[in-house]
Amino acid sequence: MELILVRHGEARSGAEDAEKSLTDRGAQFVRRVAARVAAAGVPVAQIRHSGKRRAEQTAEIMAESVKPAGGVVAVPGLNPNDDVSEVAADLAFEEDNVMLVGHLPFMGRLAGFLVTGMSGVNVVDFHPSSAVCLTRREDGWVVRWLISPDTA
Repeated sequence: MELILVRHGEARSGAEDAEKSLTDRGAQFVRRVAARVAAAGVPVAQIRHSGKRRAEQTAEIMAESVKPAGGVVAVPGLNPNDDVSEVAADLAFEEDNVMLVGHLPFMGRLAGFLVTGMSGVNVVDFHPSSAVCLTRREDGWVVRWLISPDTA
C-alpha cells in the first residue's frame, strides 16, 4: 500500500479570510506538486482531507491531476492537533492507495509515527504544498519520495 501525505498549500491569514482559503500562489504551488505526484505514477483510490477550506481546496486541486476513483472526501481525525494513532490504526487495515491532505503539526507527527512508531520524531519537513509518499511493507512504513514546490 502507498500512502501520500500532503500538507495544504499556502493559505490566507485568519484576519484576511476567516476560512483561510488558499492564496493564488498557494494554489499554483499545489498544481505544480500535483502534476509531479501524478507523474510519479502512484494510483490513488481516494483523497481524504480534514474538512478545513485550505485542505479541501488542496485536495480538489490534487484530484484534478491524480483522478482518484473514490473522489475527494472530508474525514475526521486530520486536524492539526488530532491524535495520529487513530489514523495510523485505520491505515493498518487499508488496502487501497490513499492520499491524506491536512495540516501541521499533524502530518509531520503522522509520518514520524508510521515510520518510527513515535509521533515526536520528525522524518519529513512538510513545507506548504509538499507531498510525501510512504510505502507499507511487511516490516513497516518507509519514505518512498518527497515532492515540494521547490523540487516540482
